[in-house]
Amino acid sequence: MTTKTSDSSTMHIGELAERTGLSLRTIRHYDEVGLLPATARTDGGFRVYSEEDFERLTVIKQMKPLGFSLEEMAEILSLLSSRDGADVEQSSETLAGYLEKASDQRAKMARNLAQADEFIQKLSSQV
Repeated sequence: MTTKTSDSSTMHIGELAERTGLSLRTIRHYDEVGLLPATARTDGGFRVYSEEDFERLTVIKQMKPLGFSLEEMAEILSLLSSRDGADVEQSSETLAGYLEKASDQRAKMARNLAQADEFIQKLSSQV
């Protein structure tokens, strides 16, 4: 169920889950640990999310398979949202470190995928 506010679209947790492919439980967990606090709550206590929350959750979803901890995700999200603030140089150095970690993890995943492809090919040749 989507409701319109004066300047943006909002959605309940079910729609956010459907749009992202994540479970309600996962989204609630991210809310509880502070990674994705709901923009608002209805009078009945239901979480309400914005398009910005959807974008934030998309970034969280992209970080998850790269092995970032919840604390690292929180720091990355904070750095990405405050790029126009003070100490951009320190922020850039920290983000560069996370970029290197993400790149290394992706390379490892690519190697594992290549090994899986080789195994599938081997099985295919035996069928």
